[in-house]
Formats: sequence, structure tokens, C-alpha cells
Amino acid sequence: MARRLRFNGTDSKNGNCPAVHEDLDSGEIIVQGTPLNDPEDIAQLRHFGPGDTAVIVPRELLANHGPKEGARVSKLIDLDEFGRLFETFEHSAWHLETRRGYASDREDPGYAEFLASGTAPCDHDSEWCANIRRQTAAGKYVGRVRVVDNPPAEGQLFLLDYARCNAATGEDVRNVWREDAERAHLPAEDFWIFDSRLVTVLCFNEQDEFHAVEVLTEPAEVLRYCQVRDTAMHHSVPYDEFATRLRAVR
Repeated sequence: MARRLRFNGTDSKNGNCPAVHEDLDSGEIIVQGTPLNDPEDIAQLRHFGPGDTAVIVPRELLANHGPKEGARVSKLIDLDEFGRLFETFEHSAWHLETRRGYASDREDPGYAEFLASGTAPCDHDSEWCANIRRQTAAGKYVGRVRVVDNPPAEGQLFLLDYARCNAATGEDVRNVWREDAERAHLPAEDFWIFDSRLVTVLCFNEQDEFHAVEVLTEPAEVLRYCQVRDTAMHHSVPYDEFATRLRAVR
């Protein structure tokens, strides 16, 4: 059975070797680089077995993309502490949404209104909207990329229409097709990045209910999520352009 490998990063300017990957099940680290083949060099290696392979990588690759702890460093925070992050971030907050739907959306009265009319109601004076307007008015960046199935799920159509409300607060809302997200190796998880230094991974159960927030601050982990953000932004399009394209093919 093939390993489930996650790309952690590379310092290559053209996307080639060297690189670091991680086995998601065992936690083992796979280092990819140029083989060390000179017999005189290999003879200097200690404990080098007949089935072993040595590779050459720059020191900064391990410093930048190798794990800094023996295990993933994280902690859980409550929803109040999570909410305060949206008030105290210094310059940027960015979100990746990958689920087909969210229980909190389906429980909102506006969801039923959307199903009946095709238009999601927007409360521009809600606590969330008021705060995001304050943050973007202060020059801070707030954005998100939503992954959409083809054809879109009901909940995804709701959020695509609701993006009008997000955008009205100054938020940069974008979308990407799931097949494009998978080709770009985006992870199937929801998370926020605050100030490119702190990541909050949102935990859901099988009923799409949001129940916990995991915080990551370990630099290599945060860097990996920042790379995911950059990839998602590259492959995404503004929500209004995405909606126009969707209407044209439906």
C-alpha cells in the first residue's frame, strides 16, 4: 500500500530537488535530493548499510522545512479565543474552505430563504461584518478561497451567493474548482492563517458540525500552510467571475 505523503517544502527556485516530504501516517520524513555516489565519500559515512541511499541537500532545506519538534505541536482553543483572533490580527487573515457544506449554514434562517428564492440574505450590520469592515478599513487584508465541486453542492451554491456579503466588508473572496484544487495538491481541510505566523485548523465531525479549533505555531508547519495559501490564490478566481462562468454552463 502506497504511503500518504505530504509535501512540506523546497528551497529550489524551479520546483525541483531538493525537497522534504512527510508520511502522514507514520510521521517519518522523506528527504529528496541528489544522490551521493562517490565511493570515497560513501566510505566516510558511518552505519551505511547495503540497502541505504545517501542524498545531498543544503542545510537551509532542513532548517526551513524539516520538523522542529518530535511531534506536531498544537493546542486546542475555545471559540471565544478563536473569535478574538479576528479582532487582534495585525495585517492579514486568510481562510481556505474545502467542505461541501456546513451545519451552521443549514441552521441559519437565511439558508431556507436561499433555497426558496435563490438569493442569500445579507446582514451587513452583523457583528462579523462590522468587525471585518473595521479591519479592512484599517488597511488589513482579509481573504478566502472556497473549493467548489462540479456540479456544486447546495451549500456551496449558498456560499457563492453569500460571497456578496463577504465582499461588501472588503474581504477578497475567491473560488477554485475541486479538480483544480486536487491537481494543485491543496489539502482537504479548513483553516485560517493569521499574520503568516499562526494557523488555526477548524475541526468538523461527519455531520459538518464545527466543534474544535487547533492552533499551530511551529514555523515549519506555518510555512507549509502559507505555501498552500499561495497555491490556492494562484489557481482561484474572484467569486463574481466564478459565478458568471458557472451560470454560463448551467
